[in-house]
Amino acid sequence: MVHELGTVGMVCPFPLIEAQKKMQELNQGDELKIDFDCTQATEALPNWAAENGYPVTNYEQLDDASWTITVQKA
Repeated sequence: MVHELGTVGMVCPFPLIEAQKKMQELNQGDELKIDFDCTQATEALPNWAAENGYPVTNYEQLDDASWTITVQKA
């Protein structure tokens, strides 16, 4: 199951903080799709996923200043 977390408009580090909170609620195998426009999160979110052993199943730039990343709870 894919859960969506819209953090567009949130300043860093809030996209990461919200992702960490939401991930705790998910079941193993669920995915969290995070849309964001904070440039620091382009490094912070993938680093957090890697540090926690969460596979990144999608990561793309949507336009000049927004991105989406999907992280699976392992």
